[in-house]
Amino acid sequence: MGSTTPLPYWQINIPSQDRTPHCPPYLQNLSPKDLSIISTPDAFYLPLSWPTVRSISASNRLDAFQRLPSDLRRYLAFMYTLKQKHGSVMKFILEERLQWGEGEREAKGRGLFEEESDWKVLWNDWPYGIDGRIVHLVVWTKFALVEGPDGDLTAEARREVEEWVEKVFGRRVGGENVIWFKNWKSLKSVHAVEHFHVMLFDPDPEFVKEVTNGDVPLCKKLLTV
Repeated sequence: MGSTTPLPYWQINIPSQDRTPHCPPYLQNLSPKDLSIISTPDAFYLPLSWPTVRSISASNRLDAFQRLPSDLRRYLAFMYTLKQKHGSVMKFILEERLQWGEGEREAKGRGLFEEESDWKVLWNDWPYGIDGRIVHLVVWTKFALVEGPDGDLTAEARREVEEWVEKVFGRRVGGENVIWFKNWKSLKSVHAVEHFHVMLFDPDPEFVKEVTNGDVPLCKKLLTV
């Protein structure tokens, strides 16, 4: 019986007519985790359920979050092109997504969340491979979220974020339907602009539209062009 030669990892999840003999630059020198994901057929990937998402967040195992393999490929391709075009991810985030000009990047409030102009809620442009009912948002802030020596938020910073998340999201969707987390430095794709993540389970679309000011994630915009 004949044997089938395994596909090179960069050809997986790609239609046969679109496969290239050489690995594209954005898929070279991947981390072991990304290489493992990219090498996995989409059909083998199971989206993370809400209980699993809550468990990952509660146990601080944030490295367990990952994207659908084909979505990770699109994300890596986009990030590669973005850096070529804009020079840095930070420049793109500040100028294109947040639209914070050079004179608008300093926090006005003395404390966290005092001034609405000091933060902005947007969709996560490239969400993890999660249940389709889960909405993944990112809260970008002009103020720093203070971390302790262990790299985690200080107790005071965590308390302030939790109170704000409960006020903005928990009261509208129910505390059991909202989680938030701040990625460790080693997991961040954007280091220079402070941010943390919020996930909501099956929220009212009108509330999401309201809190994000009608934002649309880039992953959906790119599918329409």
